Amino acid sequence: MDTTWILVADSSRGKIFESPDGRKPWREIEEFEHPEGRAHNRDLRTDAQGRYYGKGEREQGHVAPPQVSPTEHEAELFAKRLSDHLNKARTEHRYVKLGIVAAPKFLGLLRQHLPREVEKLIAVTSAKDVAWLDARSIAEYLGENLEPK
Repeated sequence: MDTTWILVADSSRGKIFESPDGRKPWREIEEFEHPEGRAHNRDLRTDAQGRYYGKGEREQGHVAPPQVSPTEHEAELFAKRLSDHLNKARTEHRYVKLGIVAAPKFLGLLRQHLPREVEKLIAVTSAKDVAWLDARSIAEYLGENLEPK
């Protein structure tokens, strides 16, 4: 059987839908929550920013700007978590085809973290932010818009 999974995700939630043949009906089989993905930078910051100093010891230090904002960091962590889960499921032969529907920016993060072996199984992607919808609405969306070939 050609079990197909479709991951529907954004930076704060992810849902995996499954179909035994890659067609309707799609049913939700797993759900992931990452509430930190909805938090604001100010809520995630726990410490003062790093400092760097000039050439002399007595010069005033400057605040080092963060390379990545706390919100972006949380999105990266969640993308990695989902990618790891997809890879583990691949090694367990739980699916043979994969689709990904994710908010545009988060789709890019996911693609950065997916192992090559998982990338090879991707049949379809869509840069749409529908993860906030309920499972029934997402299943309808998948059936109408995203049937992997």
